[in-house]
Amino acid sequence: MIYLDNSATTKPHEDVLKTFHTVSSKYFANPSSIHRMGGQVEDLLTKSRQQIADLLGVRLQEVVFTSGGTESNNLAIKGVAEQYKNRGKHIITTEIEHPSVLETCRHLEETGYEITYLPVNDKGEVSVDDVKEAIRPDTILITIMHVNNEIGSVQPIEELANIVEHYPTVLFHVDHVQGFGKITVPYDHKGIDLITISGHKIHGLKGSACLIKKQHINLTPLQHGGAQEERVRPGTENVANAVSLAKAIRLALEEQKNYHQLQQLNQTIREELKYYQQITINSPQNGAHHILNFSVQNFKPEVLIHAFSDEGVVVSTKSACSSRQSEASHVLKACGKTDEDASAAVRVSMNVHQSQDDINAFISAFKKIMSKYEKVMG
Repeated sequence: MIYLDNSATTKPHEDVLKTFHTVSSKYFANPSSIHRMGGQVEDLLTKSRQQIADLLGVRLQEVVFTSGGTESNNLAIKGVAEQYKNRGKHIITTEIEHPSVLETCRHLEETGYEITYLPVNDKGEVSVDDVKEAIRPDTILITIMHVNNEIGSVQPIEELANIVEHYPTVLFHVDHVQGFGKITVPYDHKGIDLITISGHKIHGLKGSACLIKKQHINLTPLQHGGAQEERVRPGTENVANAVSLAKAIRLALEEQKNYHQLQQLNQTIREELKYYQQITINSPQNGAHHILNFSVQNFKPEVLIHAFSDEGVVVSTKSACSSRQSEASHVLKACGKTDEDASAAVRVSMNVHQSQDDINAFISAFKKIMSKYEKVMG
């Protein structure tokens, strides 16, 4: 099978799996235990945290291990909302965020917070001026994703950070799940306070992730218990996951040099798709190279996906968190796409090791599927 659904999840790297198995087998003690085995595991956890901190140029105490991107996003947004509610209850985000951000914001609206959902242009990009103009005296948080998981639009994170830096009472959270290992953000920028990173999007393991929380930020935890993770995320640490995440992050940054090759693969697909009048390419030309979203008129996306599967190619629709829902993509609707296109989108998402042969196989399968379609319609 040719796997082109890497934005949903990636195949774990063999070295990551080996690391997880070794730690699970040999270093299984509770890191909070005071005996020697517990101390060894605690040292291993600290070394993993330090490795991530060094790779990103942040402080050791700023790395908080979590169970995934959804938890990290929830912890960042709800944690800030509760901790700083005396400053204000206004939060700024965009209309095209991941469900783990949008649904969290909607929940906060029900509890008395005011959320500004900023629009995006037809390329899925938010206006820096719109963000600046939306800031109010009672604004406590701006939460904006780096790379959109459906269409690959890239937000101007550094420009936004430069603005937020001048508002000391406004915090900036970046959902960096789809960007990490592909497009870098300035992790140590004074205008960026919180950053979400997920392991299973970078050939790590599901259930492994972290939230970079700058040292000057206080968060109200989502749950209460022990003193683990600086009391921000209590509970016995999953040390094997933490160590494997450090390995996945290191490998992702080492392999990021291969990312540029995806630009040509992305363009190869675009060149093929443009010959079909019933196809609309939804991803912006200047977006992330690893994601290409397109719609085929008169084709239900699930039918097209199953047809690709029959040809040995795996693609997907929108966010895996909502792909089983039949409604139109909120991302494409926000970009001004028609209901027809927003309901018929297919996403191709590559990893940094994708080959030309993989893309040739995709194109061959696509031609075969469209040929069958044209015979039926003709």
